[in-house]
Amino acid sequence: MTESAPETARPAITQAMIDAYDEYTHLTLDRRRFMEQLTRLAGSGAAAAAIVPLLAANSAQAAIVGEDDPRVKGEDITYPGSGGEMKGYRVKPADQTGKRGAVIVVHENRGLNPHIKDVGRRVALEGFVALAPDFLSPLGGTPSDEDKARDMFTKLDPAQTGANAVATVAFLKGDKDGNGKVGAVGFCWGGGTVNTLAVNSPDLIAGVAYYGMQPKAEDVPKIKAALLLHYAGLDERINAGIDAYKKALDAAHVEYTVYVYDGVNHAFNNDTSAARYDKKAADLAWGRTVAFLKEKLA
Repeated sequence: MTESAPETARPAITQAMIDAYDEYTHLTLDRRRFMEQLTRLAGSGAAAAAIVPLLAANSAQAAIVGEDDPRVKGEDITYPGSGGEMKGYRVKPADQTGKRGAVIVVHENRGLNPHIKDVGRRVALEGFVALAPDFLSPLGGTPSDEDKARDMFTKLDPAQTGANAVATVAFLKGDKDGNGKVGAVGFCWGGGTVNTLAVNSPDLIAGVAYYGMQPKAEDVPKIKAALLLHYAGLDERINAGIDAYKKALDAAHVEYTVYVYDGVNHAFNNDTSAARYDKKAADLAWGRTVAFLKEKLA
């Protein structure tokens, strides 16, 4: 009789490790210094190497709604951007009858990857026409290498990105399966992009920003869309802007709701990131998101 090998325990992940990863992916920490810091926190290079995949998003993680799910119809498309062609993933309910509200699904700072396409399919299952644009289209589109994709975001022209987002609203307003009402949901970089889109597009009806950077206070009076803003309780970097944003929204009489989910990290909705995903918070925020979009885009 042979004994099976003992199951390897999952490495202990501390808040300091998550904070270091957040600094690496969003601020100024480069990979070499990140690994040095993680090695110190983990106690060894081997432990650090085992922890990195748990902090990062895992593109091999099974989709919640598979590409071949018969309940939805998805396709890769191109459409007119502000100054060139945009790539995107469009998906709708397979049994759709009549016109539906349309939702832009805006990716994180990793580009249009399998996870965001999966989110697009989840949106379609709720009865919407969904379009997940590739905002790296001006640079050739999202590469498979996550680190390369992240680096490409530093090369994007913010004005062009904003104009491409506005062009996406215009495109969806005329979608043959849409009812002319367009909303948007975005995560991380995409959450900030949704906030910016709300400033720049009077045609946006509803915006949902997950842990997104806030716009400048002086731009808030331009917002016409209703907003639903989700924040992670442990996300000090993004949360530092909440109070000023709320003050500006109140002054401008913008319709908005803010939820802060205690004890969870930035990217708590991303189920491909083992260390940061929080199912309870993600499910609660998603339920609120779907109800909000159904109310506003009917």
